[in-house]
Amino acid sequence: MNENNLFDTPEQKEEDFNLYRVIFKYLIYWPWFVAGVLVCVAAAFIYLRYQTPVYNVSASVLIKEDDARSRAMQATNGALGTLQSMGGFSMTSSFDNEVEILKSRTLVQKVVTRLGLYISTVENRSFGYDQPLYKNAPVQVYLTPEEAEKFGGAKLKMVYTPEGKLSVKAIYNLNGTEQSEEKTFNALPAVLPTPVGVFSFTKNDSIPAPAKEVKLITYISSPVAVAKGYAGALSVDPTSKTTTIAKINFQNSHKQRAVDFINTLVAFYNQDANDEKNEVAQKTADFIEDRIAIINRELGTTESQLADFKQKSGLTDLTTDAQLALQENSKYEQLRIENQTQIRLVEFLCDYIHNPANADEVIPANVGLQDQNLSSVIDQYNTLIIERKRLLRTSSENNPAVINMKTGIEAMRHSVQTTVASVLEGLHITKGNLDRQASKFEGRISKAPQQEKEFLTIARQQEIKAQLYIMLLQKREENAITLAATATNGRIIEQALPDNAPVAPNKKMFLLVALVLGLGIPVGIIYLIDLLKYRIENGEDVQKLTSVPLVAELPHCQKPAHGAIVVRENHNDIMEETFRGLRTNLMFMMESGEKVIMVSSTQPGEGKSFVAGNLAVSLALLGKKTLIVGMDIRKPGLNKVFNLSHREKGLTHYLSDPEQTDLFALVQPSDIHSNLDILPGGIVPPNPTELVARPVLDSAIARLKERYDYIILDTAPIGIVTDSLIISRVADLCLYVCRAEMTPKAAFQYINELKDNRKFGKLATVLNDIDLSKRKHSYGYGYGKKYGYGYGYGYGFQNNKKG
Repeated sequence: MNENNLFDTPEQKEEDFNLYRVIFKYLIYWPWFVAGVLVCVAAAFIYLRYQTPVYNVSASVLIKEDDARSRAMQATNGALGTLQSMGGFSMTSSFDNEVEILKSRTLVQKVVTRLGLYISTVENRSFGYDQPLYKNAPVQVYLTPEEAEKFGGAKLKMVYTPEGKLSVKAIYNLNGTEQSEEKTFNALPAVLPTPVGVFSFTKNDSIPAPAKEVKLITYISSPVAVAKGYAGALSVDPTSKTTTIAKINFQNSHKQRAVDFINTLVAFYNQDANDEKNEVAQKTADFIEDRIAIINRELGTTESQLADFKQKSGLTDLTTDAQLALQENSKYEQLRIENQTQIRLVEFLCDYIHNPANADEVIPANVGLQDQNLSSVIDQYNTLIIERKRLLRTSSENNPAVINMKTGIEAMRHSVQTTVASVLEGLHITKGNLDRQASKFEGRISKAPQQEKEFLTIARQQEIKAQLYIMLLQKREENAITLAATATNGRIIEQALPDNAPVAPNKKMFLLVALVLGLGIPVGIIYLIDLLKYRIENGEDVQKLTSVPLVAELPHCQKPAHGAIVVRENHNDIMEETFRGLRTNLMFMMESGEKVIMVSSTQPGEGKSFVAGNLAVSLALLGKKTLIVGMDIRKPGLNKVFNLSHREKGLTHYLSDPEQTDLFALVQPSDIHSNLDILPGGIVPPNPTELVARPVLDSAIARLKERYDYIILDTAPIGIVTDSLIISRVADLCLYVCRAEMTPKAAFQYINELKDNRKFGKLATVLNDIDLSKRKHSYGYGYGKKYGYGYGYGYGFQNNKKG
């Protein structure tokens, strides 16, 4: 014991981390950890038992990019494309758009509706998760998507017997109220009309009849809601930055359902892409069919006129002159026919373009226009129209890309109108030139008979319409070939393939979490219990609360039948050894000439009288002349320790009248050892504080020190009354007693105040009544005091409690 360290503050005391102590602290609770791990792992197994496994199905799709559309986009963007190439900002690529379309909710909803995924059936099992049934359910349930969308959802509990009998309980929500309806069908197919829709039940002939009764549950949800859920389980990501291959992953509780979903999704994606690609060709086909019908009627009329004219005029041959004129004129007539055909086609396109109903529609192309510039402009305009429609499928009108596209379309439409007008004007100029050249020969022909002139006029009209009709038929066939030869936009290069092992629930992760929780929960509980402890449990608690030396830790022991002395001569039990250790530590702390040891505590019932009495016996057994004085004159405790009568005269008689009282006559020998004497406290005085404050106490202790080697003062609790502080002036050392599982930590810290204020020359502490059989001292505490202190009360042992 270093005396220089007796008054170090707790903040100055450095606490070392003892790993062994921490491990042993938790190791003694190993049954808790074993139970925690077993319970958590068992709970995890039970939880996993009732969780439906989810499998991942993946496929790879090659997305084909349209080069023509890309060129049109670049031409339209203009300055925006320049800024993009300079790094000013980035626009979504065509591949990214296709990926977004592929996983869009609109496309997913088509798949959900086509495959009937808004209706799901499971087999209800008593032990384990409900087994998902996709195409292998013995009973197939159907409700139209429109009816399913109206009411939002329903639940059908069914019992299907081997005899084909079906019992159904339909639970649905109607106007915010849950309702149910039950019915039994002796045979299938059957229908169940309800206010929310008509449920149809059919037998699945593709699987054999069940051998025993089967419990089924069918969930019917809104197709839109199911599409949102499926879209959340779907992911489409590029395999790399240098390819246009998209990796499709979809998670579902049924492998075949997931495979069908991916295949149907790609099929619908290709169908929509082909429909968009064929929109121009379809519009062109409709335009050609309309023109063929008109030209067919006009051609029929012209041919009828020509037949009537020949019949009426009786023409059989032409004159030689007219024949030569016709030969010269035939060249220009051929050019006029071609020119007239082009004029009619351009006029048809002009009418179509200026029609407000066709403002957002593609312009018919590939109808026989000879002007390549006009055909190129129309192709670019159609490409922009198609691209804008595709963007509107996944975005709104306010999207910057859509707004930019609309501006480009308006500019391109104006360009088309300007080009059409320019081409039409050029054709009219060409027509004037051809007419002037043909008029030269028509003068010569006019000399022919009037009938021949009329014949030529009718024949020319018939030839024009015939050539136009043949050309339209040819274009119709070309357009039909274009429609038939459209390639799919997405090609599956890796078929949908499910993983062998489920991706959820992750059994290893759940078991690992259960193991961690099984170990962590006991640690948390133990830590929380330690954190909430408010009483001193062991020496470690004492050392954390104060830097005052802890000189002994006294174990719990069985109290004798009479008194409380547990230290016996010629015995080497644990109590004798611990008090020997206490005795040795105190002797090291005390210097030569220091004889008075004061024993006190914070509150009653902590065993200070027990410690004082047994310490005195231990000193006496060492051969030291020892006197124990009962200085707790309010509630004498030595009487119970040494089994004395409360009517014994004691120190209070001497302090009250020192002149008339012989001090040594009050001292009585102990029946425990010849070296031990006892000076009882005596009767309880009315003024104990004033009595111990008198100088006569100093003289009495001085006289006693002349005769005895050690004097033990059993004083009152220092945290309750001030008597002990007054008595401390005659003590060389104060032994401060605390009791395991009884002394509050907050109350015990009063020792730090005594140390900081240097109320004692030397101060040490003793931890009393440690129950070694428990191995831990952390449980069973409660608040409330079962004692009082003052006049007219008693305190001391309760049952086996020492005080």
